[in-house]
Amino acid sequence: MTDTLRAIYIIWYRDILRFRRDRARLVASLAQPLLYLVIFGTGLSSALRGASAGIGGAQAAGAPGGLTYTQFIFPGIIGMSVLFSAIFGAMSIVWDREFGFLKEVLVAPIDRSAVAIGKALGGATQAMIQGLVLLILAPLIGIDLSIGMILTLIPLTFVLAFALSSLGVAIASRMKSMQGFQMVMTFLMMPMFFLSGALFPLQGLPAWMDVLTRLDPAAYGMDPLRRVVLSTSLPTEIVDRMGIQLFGSVLPVPAEAAILLGFGALMLMVAIRNFRVVA
Repeated sequence: MTDTLRAIYIIWYRDILRFRRDRARLVASLAQPLLYLVIFGTGLSSALRGASAGIGGAQAAGAPGGLTYTQFIFPGIIGMSVLFSAIFGAMSIVWDREFGFLKEVLVAPIDRSAVAIGKALGGATQAMIQGLVLLILAPLIGIDLSIGMILTLIPLTFVLAFALSSLGVAIASRMKSMQGFQMVMTFLMMPMFFLSGALFPLQGLPAWMDVLTRLDPAAYGMDPLRRVVLSTSLPTEIVDRMGIQLFGSVLPVPAEAAILLGFGALMLMVAIRNFRVVA
């Protein structure tokens, strides 16, 4: 047991060390969220404000409670950074396989579960850091964050990162080439992101789309982030009304976190099984 824990720590630490040394990766990973927030958020906010003025002054920018659209999507942009970073963090598994390092790890006298767990925790830690870094932009768009809110966001962000990182590790453990992994991940990530509620509320959707959003694991991570980040900008009843509803009632944040943890644990078990049968 001690050897397994040590192996998990070493694999986790190796990924964190590579992440810390690769500053260009951190900068590049922030570029896409900033692009969505500044250009997509500002552009759509202006367009929707103009459209609402044309129909008699409806709510500005289509956001609940008088928020600007940029403020509304800010928690979703944090979730987007976590989503992309967590899943693509598993690319290091395919990279290590192509260059032979993974084979050396798998023949080492340790339980192969340590590889899956270490990689999942390493990817989750990196994704959590990259998501939380975006909180420095909150004052610039008019969102007030307290120390208590930040402390609440840390575990919620990690839970989302863990679930998505475990998904990435489960898929990467079966992939043989970098090109194949990138193709699968791109095909998987974009629907997960757009159906998560990062860019629009999940209420009032067509029935078929409503079902898909409930099946999207990322939605159960985006919603708690939004409810915490916007808790000082909107009344509690409006924030709760934006939450995911199942069987006619809004899911509480702990229930959404539990769903994510269950999904992450399931994906991690799949990853462990894949590593144990891989040659």
